[in-house]
Amino acid sequence: MAHRFTHGNLPQQLLKARDALMTHFRPVLNHYGMTEQQWRILRALDEHAQLEPREICALCQILSSSMAGILARMEETGLVQRSRIEADQRRLLISLAPKGDALIDHMAPLIELQYQYLEQAFGKHALEALSSALEGFIDAQAKPVARVALPPITSL
Repeated sequence: MAHRFTHGNLPQQLLKARDALMTHFRPVLNHYGMTEQQWRILRALDEHAQLEPREICALCQILSSSMAGILARMEETGLVQRSRIEADQRRLLISLAPKGDALIDHMAPLIELQYQYLEQAFGKHALEALSSALEGFIDAQAKPVARVALPPITSL
């Protein structure tokens, strides 16, 4: 059978690369009872101090339909805290609770050490180049890209 595609499956490659990378960090997350989504939220809050839930969704690539439940569980376990924005009581700000901050204090050295091991294995330059390429690709999404015209669907 002839190949119908000339381009590689970039979305599939990115998923495989993400999964391969996460195999190095999941043991740390599992040790502390953290899900990947919870860890992404803690990292975002550590970097930004406080965020609205919609901002967390965008930064952490978590669907808004899942965010309310995740944040509620994280608040119940004392990892995050919610506060209302004084100017608009309908809006919430999420920040690290003392327990979440302490958890990051324990986990950060292990995460950083794992990054050092990755640098030793693959080379610091390779990881920096990968990160730079990904940031460039993400930033380029601001450029308009033509989209294919979709034909009417007929019975297949």
